[in-house]
Amino acid sequence: MTSIPMRGGIRGTARIGVLGGGIAGLTTAVALRNAGLDCVVFEQAPRVETAGLGLQITPNASRLLASLGVGDAVDAVATRPLSIDVHRWDGGRRLARTPLGDACVESFGAPYYTMHRADLQQSLLRSLPTGTVRLGHRCVAVRCAPETVTAVFADGSEVAFDVLVGADGISSVARRAIADDLRRFSGQIAYRGLVPAGTFPEWEAEPRVRGWFGPSQHCVCYPVASDRFISFTAMTPDATASAPEDRTARPAASAGPARDEATSTASLARAAAAAYEGWDPLVLRLFRSAPTLGLWRLHDRDPLPRWSTSRLTLIGDAAHPMLPFRAQGANQAIEDAVVLSACLRQADDQPMALRRYEELRLPRTTRIQLSSRESAEVFHLGDGDRQLERDRDMPERWALRNNEWLFGYRAESAALS
Repeated sequence: MTSIPMRGGIRGTARIGVLGGGIAGLTTAVALRNAGLDCVVFEQAPRVETAGLGLQITPNASRLLASLGVGDAVDAVATRPLSIDVHRWDGGRRLARTPLGDACVESFGAPYYTMHRADLQQSLLRSLPTGTVRLGHRCVAVRCAPETVTAVFADGSEVAFDVLVGADGISSVARRAIADDLRRFSGQIAYRGLVPAGTFPEWEAEPRVRGWFGPSQHCVCYPVASDRFISFTAMTPDATASAPEDRTARPAASAGPARDEATSTASLARAAAAAYEGWDPLVLRLFRSAPTLGLWRLHDRDPLPRWSTSRLTLIGDAAHPMLPFRAQGANQAIEDAVVLSACLRQADDQPMALRRYEELRLPRTTRIQLSSRESAEVFHLGDGDRQLERDRDMPERWALRNNEWLFGYRAESAALS
């Protein structure tokens, strides 16, 4: 593989390139390396980010991380919650409990984790050779040809590849080479923050994913960073929303806080508390206790009929950005990475490998994308007959066995079939 310069207009070539150094891109690099395939990852940020909040890693992905050799590193910094508990919005009455912990391992052969996003990113990064990730490389265009694909960077450099993987998020530059579609605003915003775990001593002995469902909105929280913090997300309608499409938004807007940097945590906490007035006092304590708060506008995109050309393919949020209601965004990116690397390892013909990857992954991710949209309506039912029916059915619907299609899926086996 030819060395690719950090700066300047020198042209280089490489066999496989990956755009984006987030979870999707880094997992792809680890999976490709395990498959005996070299790659270079191009990340636009000038340094590896340690910011971020929590995420849930479900058994369909945690088993893959173990197979990639990062399972022990993840286990050392993650939490294995005992259950998912769903509560009524106003008084906190528990509506359903999904057992996790040992029950999850027994059912699906792998744990359910909650963890800080940066901890997963660092676990992946440490397993890669120095020089795999090239920082400060912002891709501004992708040009496709039958035998090569070229990434054009903001510094004027261009690099041609046999295969290029677009892992560059919901505002993907790589996606533009395949589809001229729009991001879709969900109408929801999310207040997100981290709270020191000691703020809730009553929870320390029983780590759980805790959620509250109510009219038009919900809140979820869980321990992260080796149980040192509680990460929470509180979703609520955006009263300022005017359109479902967002072509003009800055590329980073969907991945980071939508608020102005001058907006104080105190004012955001007041806004969140006002939106959740009358809710379980535990929810309001989360807002009051957060040293910092961020505000996100929640976007996804409609499923695509295809993700690939003969030399370019998409992965993670670049391929199938999802709303967070099923907590599957990172998990599906991990599945993508393992399947893609297996397809490339097995096939002599790279265009055929990309077609097979797409055929294996697209039906599953489309189902989860649409299910995530539908879950928003179910979570946010107003009080009334439909809500009462939902609550009556929840203990059965939230039984662990009903997650077999999601948690029990074995991406590595699908790629070998």
